[in-house]
Amino acid sequence: MVPEIASRNHIEAISRVTQKALEEANMEFKDIDVITPTYGPGLVGALLVGLSYAKALAFAKGIPLVGVNHIQGHIAANYLTYKELEPPFLCIMMSGGNTQIIHVKAYTEFEVLGKTRDDAIR
Repeated sequence: MVPEIASRNHIEAISRVTQKALEEANMEFKDIDVITPTYGPGLVGALLVGLSYAKALAFAKGIPLVGVNHIQGHIAANYLTYKELEPPFLCIMMSGGNTQIIHVKAYTEFEVLGKTRDDAIR
């Protein structure tokens, strides 16, 4: 992954992806109660694109902005797909340039048991 290219791709796609997500959910901006961008960890350039877009959107629409942890967001996304999933459980999380083995103790309590130093496992 080349960080500069990833950042440019984020800039090019963010508006289009946001609009497509709203369409697929059959929603409009007026249906959104809060905007929750990830603040890290991750590629700084890509995070800045998302955070800047989210801040501008929240300001323009008068919607609260609440930052979320990128890794915790990946874990929480599983609850949408697997409604029966409840902590505690072990999670192997692979995202971008890292892999982590995480003990999910409760919905908001996590312990990283191990992680790669500089790259994701493949």
